[in-house]
Amino acid sequence: MSEDVRMTLDEVRALARKVLLGAGLSRAHAEAVAETMVAGERDGCASHGIYRLLVAANSIAKGVVAVDADPVVSEPAPALVRVDGGGGFAQLAFERGRPLLAKKAQGYGIAALALNNVVHFAALWPEVEALAQDGLVALAVTPSHAWVAPAGGTQPVFGTNPIAFGWPRPGREPFVFDFATSAVARGEIELHRRAGKAVPDDWGYDADGQPTTEAAAVLNGAMRTFGGHKGSALAAMVELLAGPLIGDMTSRESLEADAARGGSPIGGELIIAIDPAGFLGSAVTEHLARAEAMFGAIEEQGARLPSQRRYAARARSLTEGVAIPAALYRDIMALVPGE
Repeated sequence: MSEDVRMTLDEVRALARKVLLGAGLSRAHAEAVAETMVAGERDGCASHGIYRLLVAANSIAKGVVAVDADPVVSEPAPALVRVDGGGGFAQLAFERGRPLLAKKAQGYGIAALALNNVVHFAALWPEVEALAQDGLVALAVTPSHAWVAPAGGTQPVFGTNPIAFGWPRPGREPFVFDFATSAVARGEIELHRRAGKAVPDDWGYDADGQPTTEAAAVLNGAMRTFGGHKGSALAAMVELLAGPLIGDMTSRESLEADAARGGSPIGGELIIAIDPAGFLGSAVTEHLARAEAMFGAIEEQGARLPSQRRYAARARSLTEGVAIPAALYRDIMALVPGE
């Protein structure tokens, strides 16, 4: 078998759905989760693409995920939306809550959505990009499992605790960024482990608290925050916003709830949406143009805006398809019923 297997995005989607349905996930969940994986492959984010089928299937097999959970939407306050995911994956819960979040943001100027009791395994940028495409400014945060040590320590307290932001841009793709407050996404370390590659010695510690370049040792020890104390403070902020503030678990509590099953993080997610017209009224076009002037000043000096690389990869993959490493493809095909 060659090094890579070429697939169209439709083929990735069909394979993802087939594996997820075969693993026991309900059709509604399988379709929502598959779209997240397709988005990862489409945008050149391999650590959040079809590789996550292995992660999702493992969580299903270990009993971490409620495979047929029916998310319940409620309104705890006029500008707030809550979705109880019932222990299912977060994607369907977001789909159920997104329309009401957008409606409230457009009605009140600002609104927030709390996803509770959901299982996370992917990036946050699909959520904020979707809201930005609705013309809203969006911010999303979520804890995970306690895999990351605070600055000055060597034992896990935080999750990778990503922060994602989306800004609408008239006539073009939104400005979007999504980054872990850890030095690197955990999936990136796992891809290094699968490939037998060393990791930089500033990515994490082994179980004894010593710096290491062995991917497996970091996965079994503790990851580091990015930017020292600054990343550590942001990680703590995420814990508070998407944990105690919305009545859900911190990363340490998520790991305890996992009970050594080795599944994906369980907990909450907070998404805030702001309608620029709520502040600006009829002047919204004028002030969005000022934002475009800032973006132009960045690009004119050769700097790259966040998400530009993803959008370039998207343009290629929509016509050329994507390349899946052969070893990963074999592992995924082993999950297909009857294969």
